This record gives sequence, structure tokens and C-alpha cells, in this order.
Amino acid sequence: MTHTFVGMPPFPAAAREALANTQLRHNLAHATAVIRAKRAAVVGEVEDWEGLRRAGAAAKERALLDLETNLLRLEEELTSRGATVHWARDAEEANAIVVGLAQRHGVDEVVKVKSMVTQEIGLNDALVDAGILPWETDLAELIVQLGDDLPSHILVPAIHRNRAEIREIFLRQMAQAGRPAPALLTDEPAALAEAARLHLREKFMRASFAVSGANFAVAQTGTLVVVESEGNGRMCLTLPEVLVSVVGIEKVVADWSDLDPLLRLLPRSSTGERMNPYTSMWSGVTPGDGPQEVHVVLLDNGRTRALADEVGRQALRCIRCSACLNTCPVYERTGGHAYGSVYPGPIGAILNPLMRGPGDPQTDSLPYASSLCGACFEVCPVRIDIPEVLVHLRSRVVDGHRGDRLPTPEAVAMRAASWAFADASRLGLVERASGLSGTVLGRLSRSVLPGGRASAGRLAGPATAWTGARDLPAPPRESFRQWWARTDGGRDE
Repeated sequence: MTHTFVGMPPFPAAAREALANTQLRHNLAHATAVIRAKRAAVVGEVEDWEGLRRAGAAAKERALLDLETNLLRLEEELTSRGATVHWARDAEEANAIVVGLAQRHGVDEVVKVKSMVTQEIGLNDALVDAGILPWETDLAELIVQLGDDLPSHILVPAIHRNRAEIREIFLRQMAQAGRPAPALLTDEPAALAEAARLHLREKFMRASFAVSGANFAVAQTGTLVVVESEGNGRMCLTLPEVLVSVVGIEKVVADWSDLDPLLRLLPRSSTGERMNPYTSMWSGVTPGDGPQEVHVVLLDNGRTRALADEVGRQALRCIRCSACLNTCPVYERTGGHAYGSVYPGPIGAILNPLMRGPGDPQTDSLPYASSLCGACFEVCPVRIDIPEVLVHLRSRVVDGHRGDRLPTPEAVAMRAASWAFADASRLGLVERASGLSGTVLGRLSRSVLPGGRASAGRLAGPATAWTGARDLPAPPRESFRQWWARTDGGRDE
């Protein structure tokens, strides 16, 4: 199973709490606006961006449709180059493999490259439980770890923090984890980055064991690829003696020609850069250069469940760019914690239910964490139709509750509507009843909507919350059928 934040309520409750945090909303609005503008500028430079999107989507789709062949070839190539390949069905197996390797080498700490998949399986908790300290080396991940916080964004896990908050975290916590922050540390970005660099340098120099993920895995040559902006990943991938990479099975592509469009799409869509400052690639062990013991853990953890869903499997094309988060009006106002998972935002709203399956209230709430505006599809570099999958998953949630003894008020309302619309005479009765209520409400209502129509005001019972934030027009006094009969089909107009 995927790893979710312990104790998180369903999305509506978590979002309501997040919306009340004005500082959070300010931080998110500023950060996402900056990233959106940078992305739009560099995407606009590409002559045929849509063609590049289609090429990237096709590359990932081909790899998924022939996943078994690609994974077996990846294993063969990695093994021939001196790496050891492990297969993990779920988080428990993957954690056991990594912890076991660390214990075998007698280490009490590991350095980590920023990795969504190790967050997904809760690797840090598993290492700590085994008495091994994991050190995050990505700047944003370091902020989250030192602040005893949770990541809230795929690309920028500490996006919910402003620089003043980061300064306080560094001053308060760095000394407990190693080299302290300078006493006169300011909140200037360069000063904060320098404090993090000095703090991490001692960890890089003494670490003998590193853990990474991978952005891509090329089956053709058994090559793993990590892209990053800071260089911390490069330090982890080259200095330690032992490297363990946990890789989701959906990260594989068949060959280098398929990798080409993805490496052009990712930086523009994620950080708004034309290319990644650091692109690290390695294939097994190179004698005398870099780690001399390399392990690769190929992780399922619900991915084959998602692959079996013909509509939802497109979510596995995701290259973790976070463009959908940065453009989503829901994410911008609630932040990532409300989604209750390391995969927040629109992609998390479909990826988590697909990998976990239905039945959990928190997971079942995620497909509804969207206005279905479609902005996420427009910016997705590999053309994942997130709105289509959201609607598909909503129907699955509804189907899962059809046998409930006590239906929800919404279900009762939908059944009543179905009963009325299924028969013309019944629909006519409902229309006449609504016309009568429209006459009464029109006489009683004190509010008028644009155009002169009366408002029905706030409804009672379960509909109170719905009308509390919306203007509900009063039903018309005359139905279409009545108008049609009175005017003989409109001929006297």
C-alpha cells in the first residue's frame, strides 16, 4: 500500500482547515504564480510544444503497454553491469530490502537524494525504527525534515513555507542535526542556501551509504537517470561506496530515443528551465569511479493495479513535474497537506486512488478535490487527461456505495431525479409542483437575482450548505410544457 499521512481526514475536512490559514494561502499563491510564469515563458519558446507533448506521451505509453518486456530487459542490463536488482511488491518489502542492506554494511546514517517514491513507502520512518538516521539533502526536503514537517508539493516540498519561517527552522534545528546555522543568519535566499550547503557538506564527506530514486530508467542500457537543480543529488550518487536506488516500475522507458522528449519536457514543465542544471546517469558499477556496490529496487506498490485500469492507467505516464499542481485553483488554495499523501494536487487525486483501490474514506474523497476546470490537462507535458480520470474514479466511488443500507442524501436526490426523468408523466407532475413553489417563492422572496429573477434563498436540511455559498433561483412559475400548450408550440409568439 502507498504511505499516507497518519491521521489525515478526508479532503473536505482537511481543505476547510487549510483555507483558514491565511499565511499558507499567501505562500502558495506567491510561489505557484512565480512558477507558472516561468513555465509559460520557456514553453512559449518551443516551436511545436504540442508535438513534443505528444511525443512524450507516446514514449511513456509504449513503455507501459510493453512493461514486462522493458522491466526484464532493464534487469538484464543492470545485472550485466554489476548492479543487483531486487523486486518489491509493496512498501513493506521495499523498506525491508533497503534497511537490510544498510544493516549489512553496519551504517548508522544514510544520505538521500530527493525521492518521491521513498516518501511514498515511508522509508525514512523504517530507517529510524532500525536505528539508522536518514539525511535529506535536497534543500526543500531538508527544510521539511528539520521542521518535523510533511512535504506539500512534488517539486518544492516546502512550498508552504516562506523564507522567514525557513530561517527560524534553520536557527532552531540545524545544531541538533549537525553543523549549526550561522548565528547572524538572514532570510536572504543566498544566505539560507549557504547555511544548508555547509550543514550538508559534512554529511556528504562522511557518508558511505546513499539512497536515491530515479526520474527515468532506460531499459536499452540499464541506465538510471536523476535530474535536479542543486547538485546535492550528484554528491549522493558519486561519493558513497554503496548506492541503493528505489525505482517505481512505471519509470522505465524502452530506449534513449524515448528518453529524448521527456528530458526536454520535464525541466520546462517543472522548474521553468530550458534544461536541468544536473542530469546524472549511471549503469551499474564502474570500477574505480563512483559507488562500487549498486542495488536497484524495482517497486510495484499498487502500480500494476493502476495499470489494469484502462482509463486510469494514463496516470502512470506522470513524470512528476508538478505543472498540474502549479496551475490548479484547488491546490493553490488548500496546499498539499489536505490531500493526505506525498502525491498531492490533481495527479495525487487520481494516482492515490488508482494505486490504493477504493474503500478508504480519505482516498475516496480525492477524486472530488477538483473543479474539473481542465487546466491540469492543458499543462501536463505527457497529456494525462486528469479530468477524465477524476470523473471515472468518482463513478467508481459511487458504484462502491450502491449496496449501502443507508444511502447518502445525494444518492436519494439522484434516485428521485432518475425516477422523475424516466417517465414523461412523472416529469410533468414534478414540473407543475416546481411551478407552484416558484409562484410562492416569487411572492415571498425579498432578494432578486440579476435579470430580475427571484431567489429561492437558503434551503433547509442537507441542502443548507450548498445554498449557503450559491444563489438558487426560484423555479419558474410556468414550465416549458405549460408554455408550449398555452402557446400552441409558440406559434402565437
